[in-house]
Amino acid sequence: MKTRIITAIVALCVFVPILIFADTAVLPIGLAFCTVLATYEMLGCTGLRRSVAVSAPFYLCAVAFPFLIRYLPQDGKITLEQIAGSAVLLTVLYLFGVLIFSKGKYKVTDISAALMCIFYALVGLCAILFVHDRVAGGKYIYLIAFIGAWVTDTFAYFCGMLFGRGGKHKLIPEVSPKKTVEGSIGGIVFCVLAMILFGWIVEKADAAFHANYLLLAVGGLVISIVAQIGDLAMSVIKRHYGIKDYGFIFPGHGGVLDRFDSVIAVSVVLAVFTSFFDLLEVI
Repeated sequence: MKTRIITAIVALCVFVPILIFADTAVLPIGLAFCTVLATYEMLGCTGLRRSVAVSAPFYLCAVAFPFLIRYLPQDGKITLEQIAGSAVLLTVLYLFGVLIFSKGKYKVTDISAALMCIFYALVGLCAILFVHDRVAGGKYIYLIAFIGAWVTDTFAYFCGMLFGRGGKHKLIPEVSPKKTVEGSIGGIVFCVLAMILFGWIVEKADAAFHANYLLLAVGGLVISIVAQIGDLAMSVIKRHYGIKDYGFIFPGHGGVLDRFDSVIAVSVVLAVFTSFFDLLEVI
């Protein structure tokens, strides 16, 4: 526990300045660093880390996309969507070529798992920057990816400890034996409250925006459920490959994919949600 607390404090000391200077190159640099680490961790999990042929396109995308989101002109002839779609299709085609010419050196299941999980993590982490830069009120809304995920995780833990003692109502024991239904419900309730509080704070801090509290409440419900699915999804992969943690960059917490599993899932849904609905309305 002491190690986890110390790591959390150190991580906050690094994390908070990145958020403070989110309008500068600091945010894409930080996200590129995280996407590279997430790629490294998943390649290690699937046993493909030492294969340059397999890993090269993943690392290239991990480094490039945070900067493309921030610096690619939005009114240019080539759009971010075109580049992203092309990158995915070309990477899939390239990996089929690797499988064909490797003469059985790589397993289809391992490359498929790496492809699915790495692009999922890449999209999730880059969605944070996408929301910040390209959504109305994004300079505030992107924080929901962290607030929603970590409020859910924190209160699911404490509500599970307080109300789920004895573990009578397991959530999905086959994937995560310690999670309880009581904890899941507690995480959802406090996430909804946190989203409403978030809207109120933004309104008080910036008179240019009006919070849509109904959408924030609905969003909090969806976000909390998605955060828990994101956590369980990464646990499924770990359980399949028989590992405890993806990495060790956060002592006591694991790697990027361990610490940001819920954030990745939430940011994907947040990017989609804010494409259709305005959580913060410009006055």
